[in-house]
Amino acid sequence: MAEVGLIAPDARVELLERVVIDMMPIGPLHGGAVNQLSNALFQPTNNRWIVSTQNPLHLGPKSEPVPDLMLLKPRDDFYSTSLPVAADVFLLVEVADSSLERDREDKLPIYAMAGIVEVWIVNLPEQQIEIYRDPNPAGYTTVQIARDTDEVSPLSLPEIFIPRSAPRVPAAVSERRLIKPEVFAGKRSLR
Repeated sequence: MAEVGLIAPDARVELLERVVIDMMPIGPLHGGAVNQLSNALFQPTNNRWIVSTQNPLHLGPKSEPVPDLMLLKPRDDFYSTSLPVAADVFLLVEVADSSLERDREDKLPIYAMAGIVEVWIVNLPEQQIEIYRDPNPAGYTTVQIARDTDEVSPLSLPEIFIPRSAPRVPAAVSERRLIKPEVFAGKRSLR
């Protein structure tokens, strides 16, 4: 879009269901949480995954979100020749303070429809990690809330443990079932 003059080259936007969304500014709490998670996830990699921070994810012609962090399948070119797609993602993380509503209501249904196997929302206001698994076109069928114990792990990489100190939120897991998510409500359409 920037290449053809539709948006400024330095614009902080993402594409969600053909809608250009202005991204929230990143404050110190949000940025610090992303940095802590990146550091915790990068240390044990041994080239088994790539830690991608605030880079776009190609989910077809209608959506190209920019999640805060992704653990991606390793690739020799480090995704320099093409953006990652849903099948490349082991884990997708959104850190949410002021963006919590957008992350839950707009982005999460798109991630589920694309088949992203696991999404974490680090909910800074509530001091918890929301873990979404088992995607289908209607949303995620399993949601876990991490609160009280010291660590959580992604299903596809169980050897990774996120310590309580990394995202600065508590981390015990209790399971509940997700009610069908609301349908995406657009903002600025490109149609």
